[in-house]
Amino acid sequence: MKRHFPAAIALGLVLLPIWAVNAADDPPADPTLARDQAKSVSDTVKHDAKVVAGAAKDGAKQVAVAAKKVAHEVAVTSKEGAQGVAATAKRGAARAKAAVNGEKTPSPPAKPVEKPRASPQKAPAP
Repeated sequence: MKRHFPAAIALGLVLLPIWAVNAADDPPADPTLARDQAKSVSDTVKHDAKVVAGAAKDGAKQVAVAAKKVAHEVAVTSKEGAQGVAATAKRGAARAKAAVNGEKTPSPPAKPVEKPRASPQKAPAP
């Protein structure tokens, strides 16, 4: 009995795909069943398409929010850069005007030079 049981299971597993193919080839006897199945598949596909479209819409919203933040940061940085350029141009114009008039422009004080720290010399090993 124990030797016949695994053989029967193996035979059943081998024949299972053949029975499944024969069952799939036969059209359903009831035409309303085929219509119901087609409608069910169609409804499932429509639902899945709506879910995918919703996910794509949410992803697009997230991308738009991120792009808006980046654009705002770029605008702020550009504004700061433009203000720096304008200040430099204003100082340059004032110096040029002073040079034309023969005035000496006050220069900012020179930065003190830092002296390098002397490292203690190592004593030779005895």
